[in-house]
Amino acid sequence: LTVAPALLVVTTSFTRIIVVLALLRQAIGTQSLPPSQVIVALSMFMTFLIMAPTFERIAAEAIVPLHNNEIDQRVGWKRAKQPLRDFMFDQIEHAGNEQDIYMILNYRGVNTSKPQELRRHHVDMLSLIPAFILSELKIAFLMGFRIYLPFLIIDMVIASVLISMGMLMLPPVMISLPFKLLLFVLVNGWHLVAGRLLSSFSVLGVTT
Repeated sequence: LTVAPALLVVTTSFTRIIVVLALLRQAIGTQSLPPSQVIVALSMFMTFLIMAPTFERIAAEAIVPLHNNEIDQRVGWKRAKQPLRDFMFDQIEHAGNEQDIYMILNYRGVNTSKPQELRRHHVDMLSLIPAFILSELKIAFLMGFRIYLPFLIIDMVIASVLISMGMLMLPPVMISLPFKLLLFVLVNGWHLVAGRLLSSFSVLGVTT
């Protein structure tokens, strides 16, 4: 039971969202604003929104039949993990990060010299979950890098202006922070970041 929340975190969209929002907060330079509780809460509700089709499929195919004693626990577990597997596979394939799966399979002694012959049922959960986490971290850091660029440019411009004016003792962060906040508000930054995060996830596909 104590491991279950961690498994739900690493097998859903939560990892990508929380990393991107944390990098956004660092890029703006507001230290602890928004608070970590707000970042986590936003990540959780966005995760529920993205994972809703998957959770509904789990409920319909596994939880409800198990509750009605139509299937046993073994069949229920098999049906419950399949939607999660499909979601993780969809995200990995959508981002083109299949090499993460091949790396894990190679470590476990599986021959991946002919990847075109591999199918989803050849990859077990022990190999799929770490590959999915690596894929999500890669995507999150790429998105974070793109978010960092405009704020980095503002910091460089402010620092250059202060140096040219001889204000070496004045911290550039103190001057650049209002400009970064103004830029972020003018472009409706939270809307853009949240929308980009939502659109970066692939819809649940068909198992192959």
